[in-house]
Amino acid sequence: MNLTIPPMGAVMNLARRDAHDKLSGRTRYAIDQAGPGTLQAAILRSEIASARILRIDASKAKNMPGVRAVITAEDAPGRHGIGVIDHPLFARDVIRYFGEPIAAVAADTVEQARAATAVIEVEIEPLAPILTMAEALAAGAPLVHPDWKSYEVQLDGVARAGNVAWEAKVVRGDTDAAFARPDVTIVESCFTVGRQSHVPFEPRAAVATFEDGRFHIIASTQVPWTVRKVTAEVLGVPSSQVRVTVPPVGGAFGLKFDCTIEPMAALLAKKTGRRVALINSRYEETITCLCRENAEIRIRSAVTKEGEIVGREATVLMDCGAFGGEQIFLTTMTAHTLGGNYKLGSVRLNSRAVYTNTAPNGAFRACNGVYNTFALERHTDEICDAIGMDPLEFRRRNVLGDGDIGATGQVFEGEVLRPMVERMEALKASLPSKAPLAADRLYGRATTVGTWFIFVGPSSATVHLNADGSATLVTTGVEIGSGTMVQSLPQIVAAELGIRPDDVVVKAADTDAAGLDLGVGGGRTTVSIGAASLKACEEIRNRILPVASEMLQTPREKLVLANSRVEIIGRKGAGTTIAKVVERVQQLSGPVAGSGAFTKPGVQAMAGCAMAHFIDAIDIPVFAVHDCEVAVDPETGHVDVLSYQVVQDVGRALNPRAIHGQVQGGVVQGLGYALHEEVTIDALGRIAQSGFETYRLPLAQDVVPVTIDLYEGAPSIGPLGTKGAGEVPILNVAAAVACAVANATGRSVCRLPLTPPRVLELITRVDPPLDFTHISSTWLENTIR
Repeated sequence: MNLTIPPMGAVMNLARRDAHDKLSGRTRYAIDQAGPGTLQAAILRSEIASARILRIDASKAKNMPGVRAVITAEDAPGRHGIGVIDHPLFARDVIRYFGEPIAAVAADTVEQARAATAVIEVEIEPLAPILTMAEALAAGAPLVHPDWKSYEVQLDGVARAGNVAWEAKVVRGDTDAAFARPDVTIVESCFTVGRQSHVPFEPRAAVATFEDGRFHIIASTQVPWTVRKVTAEVLGVPSSQVRVTVPPVGGAFGLKFDCTIEPMAALLAKKTGRRVALINSRYEETITCLCRENAEIRIRSAVTKEGEIVGREATVLMDCGAFGGEQIFLTTMTAHTLGGNYKLGSVRLNSRAVYTNTAPNGAFRACNGVYNTFALERHTDEICDAIGMDPLEFRRRNVLGDGDIGATGQVFEGEVLRPMVERMEALKASLPSKAPLAADRLYGRATTVGTWFIFVGPSSATVHLNADGSATLVTTGVEIGSGTMVQSLPQIVAAELGIRPDDVVVKAADTDAAGLDLGVGGGRTTVSIGAASLKACEEIRNRILPVASEMLQTPREKLVLANSRVEIIGRKGAGTTIAKVVERVQQLSGPVAGSGAFTKPGVQAMAGCAMAHFIDAIDIPVFAVHDCEVAVDPETGHVDVLSYQVVQDVGRALNPRAIHGQVQGGVVQGLGYALHEEVTIDALGRIAQSGFETYRLPLAQDVVPVTIDLYEGAPSIGPLGTKGAGEVPILNVAAAVACAVANATGRSVCRLPLTPPRVLELITRVDPPLDFTHISSTWLENTIR
């Protein structure tokens, strides 16, 4: 593990270089790239959740005014997917969700394109939709994918059957023996959560051209290489024929971690020979967006009176919607979130992605972890009630520490979470309680812990050291609003090369200019691209320092790069500028550049413990401890958050101000999930919340100032000891609020969000405890055998 101290100048509160342009409206996003003469596209989407397609006739649409091209599934026969290749670009024989694309039209104006979609004739045979996971798992349930057995599967030995798109399992130790012990108390809990919509300001947008036999797509995406790969797959062309560039992205939060409309724009561009823009309306974005999935969880634990967890079993149902998509990958997360936080003697976990006739779901900030942490921490408090132990004492005794074994058998390094709990206790003691503000309302407080991890994966970087002493960083990293591309990466490169961050130019993502990158998300950008950038800078140092040594007649080991100069250690001002050294290197051996690559080193799990997982063990664990105080109005059910505190593991804080911004934003987004935001599916299988008017986001008056303590020094393989800081702030929020509300009301909180009507039902006992009939208490009955 890397515990390297950052070089002098690496740590600073660096302001965002893009802030002024974004605030003044000068930044040009993908949605702004169309330009004069660009054709506009529109999509014909299904208005039914389940049906057989008998006939599609687009002949009238092709003759409508201004129409240049119409495409359907006949034009894009390929499928794509993660783990399971089940997702066509357009519905062909079967409609599987309300809003599924059936055809797309390119015309001179968007009004003409929409008018043309309206005259496309689609003859269908309606089918009864499967709208809930309980319906999907019922005996004899119709299949969302009758031909599921024919799909290509990208991992060996995966359990799949019927409406279960994917099943990931963890089995470690003998839980049957643990639950049979006479000295244990068995605690069982059920939890349910709804969907959450990302609602970035910029909708999904793509502008495409087809020139010189190649596609060029300008996209609002987090994953340019995924867009390149998927576009090639569904259009049946080599990946080398697809170029993807990405301007600044107007928000994402995981929504743009997939590929949806980009291949449609590319195909229309090829058919028309023109530049084509395809931009989702807010309505389309809302009813078809990849929400955070709704989930249902049954968890039970066998615990001794001393608080030792000798056995744990859990089943998590994740609604993937009509196609597996990212949910297939996200089944992996349960092992590290619901199976995280605490030492477990034995464990059996089962995570199932379930097909329904609803819009596909996908990744959302701390995906899977937010609701699993809610369930785990609520279950932990119920354990404490059952055995009569103080919740903080239970956590102190049981949190994972140095040498402890995680759910999948990996050995954790470093004592991190326990000192963070103690740091939170000290922070709470230093702040006055807000209990007096509750007045006549019900007061509650709770402290929760959370375990997340940084996605690593492949990244590459090239750094050019220019003749004026500036540097250009070339990657396919994307600026999605987190600031990584305009803050931490320039800081890392600048610190290694001894120049100012302002002198580091970061090139916009372009798959033709830079090498493979997994994408921006999961807190991975600073870690993976930062590590690749460090290796690139090392090559540059190895090019310029020997030449500087000769120029200054000084041994290399006595030279340091700082203040845009090569200085002689101990002789201030006795060096030369980096620009002069670069000029000399160019004369001797040509331009100065370095390239670097990075990928996960791979931490060991216990052999045979994790099944159908994409990540058996986590390379960079990251932890969080949250505390909040709430007041609950017993007459209205309104929950008021009085205070919020966060201790966050950051490895090494290169830019504390930027991290504080991420924490504050993540907490507010988490409060929305905990208290306000609820996506519901109506009887037609349609998302009922169709825009900003009907979807309740946190507003300015809902923002709670967060007291933040950054915990540094935990082991990390990240560059300069860093860890990603943007993903984890949302992780514990729903858990902390729910546990505080439970403490305030004296009732078991098992549903989210905690809207006023739901809290009022909780207080008046109208809302009965959950007991899923479609998730058995016998763990094996929830698995495909």
